[in-house]
Amino acid sequence: MVEVKIDSIRVSLMSQHRVVVLKETDAERYLPIWIGPFEADAITIQLQGVQVARPLTHDLLKSLIDQMGAKVSHVMVSELRNDTFFARIVMDVKGKSVEIDARPSDAIALAVRSKSPLFVAEDVMNMASIVPEHSIDELDTTGGEPITPEEEEKLSAFRDFINELDLDFGEKK
Repeated sequence: MVEVKIDSIRVSLMSQHRVVVLKETDAERYLPIWIGPFEADAITIQLQGVQVARPLTHDLLKSLIDQMGAKVSHVMVSELRNDTFFARIVMDVKGKSVEIDARPSDAIALAVRSKSPLFVAEDVMNMASIVPEHSIDELDTTGGEPITPEEEEKLSAFRDFINELDLDFGEKK
């Protein structure tokens, strides 16, 4: 398991798309996961310490877990299958470890409320993480060739989308 922290929640100015970006705690690997706007708001509200008039769904879930005497041990993005991420909420229930299947966005929203550690399975990080490069025009540091004009054209749509994202997301944890 690879421990991660929430680096940011990114928002497209042109659509309803949201991405939670998880950063490996001991390295420069990032894992972007597309999430819904409501889950993005639930995570952001908690990270920024915003008080809400009534409990949100994830607050209710945390309260229910607490009232039942359980504790969230940790959350893990456990699998990537058919371009879909899967997560597990691992809880301690009366000394017994219980794992619950969850969407990563809901699991992360619960983890920030319960102040539980976040992990990603090593194979998921190996398949889907991103290691930032200094410049797209530089040579691949693994000894690869420069990007060809055809590759540059294929990447342009992705680059345009990334450049449209609103990158000011408040406090980083």
